[in-house]
Formats: sequence, C-alpha cells, structure tokens
Amino acid sequence: MHHDPERPGSIHPLLAARFSPSAFDPSAAVDDHALGLLLEAARWAPSAGNSQPWGFFTSRPGEPEHRRVVPHLAPSSARWATGAGLLVVTLTRRHVDDTPLLFSEFADYDLGQAVAHLTLQAQAMGLAARQFRAFDLDGLTRELRPGPGWAIVSMVAVGKAAGEPAGHRTRRSVFDLRSAPWSPPE
Repeated sequence: MHHDPERPGSIHPLLAARFSPSAFDPSAAVDDHALGLLLEAARWAPSAGNSQPWGFFTSRPGEPEHRRVVPHLAPSSARWATGAGLLVVTLTRRHVDDTPLLFSEFADYDLGQAVAHLTLQAQAMGLAARQFRAFDLDGLTRELRPGPGWAIVSMVAVGKAAGEPAGHRTRRSVFDLRSAPWSPPE
C-alpha cells in the first residue's frame, strides 16, 4: 500500500486498502455464505426513516441470472466485470408503486449507503468490489422488469481482485472536499 501524505494514519485499514480492481480472478467464486454476508451488511445500512429503499438482483457465473445481466454490459465494463464472481444490479425504490409520489426523497442516497456497506464487507472478507454504470440501463430494465416504483441505478462487481491497485492512487484533498462547493467557477 502506498503512503498518501494527506491520509491520516488513523483511518480504518479496510478503507485505506480499498480499491476498484481493473480485473477479477475468474476462478474465484463467491459462494452462498459470502453472498449472504454481503447482503446482510447491506441490509444493516442506515436509511432515512428506516425506509430501506434498496434492492439487489444478484448473479454469478453459471447461473441463469448471470446470462440475463452480462449481455447488457457495455464493452468497457464487460472486459473486466465478467471475471467477477458476483454481479449485483442495484435498485432503489423511488416512487410509491406507479404513482409520482416519492417513496423517499433520499432513496438514491440510502442505496449508496447500502452499497458502501456491501463494499466494506467484501473488503473485510478479502474480496474487492467495483461499482459501475457502464451498461445498457434501458435494456437491463426491460430484461429484469423491476416492480412499480423501483429503478435500476448501478451495478457492483464483486470477487477476488486479479492484481494490485495501480502504483499511485489520487484522491481529491480534504481541503478540496470542504471548499469545492463554494469555489467560484473557473
């Protein structure tokens, strides 16, 4: 792991070591027990009013569900995502059934919390997770036909990383995180 001079030494090692792999080991399966732990971690994420407006469609190589998801990957993500032991389609409940009434105005944010919990659980289990949006959203929505009020947001590839993170990982500075919203446009 490379030292980041801006990162205080006290952040949790799971956070410090997390990276989005550019390749997965296709021989490393995500078994039922691991899948259960990942979903359990997501289940315990906080949400506004305890609404828990998230859902997941999971698929693993060799399963019929996987054959439904993979054709919708963009070529850029298909190059690396198909090697993952698990593909997770993330969904959020934005509306109450077929109405324009919001189920939760924080649904997408809350889904992000659940995916973050899943990501850290994967890291704790020696797995890596990479979130992405390079897929045919309309085609995947037609294929999976989520229920009324539900919308596909993103996907997560989970598995054993093939390789280490790139030599130097850049992150925005803490100063930028705090000042960017108020910086004058350039």
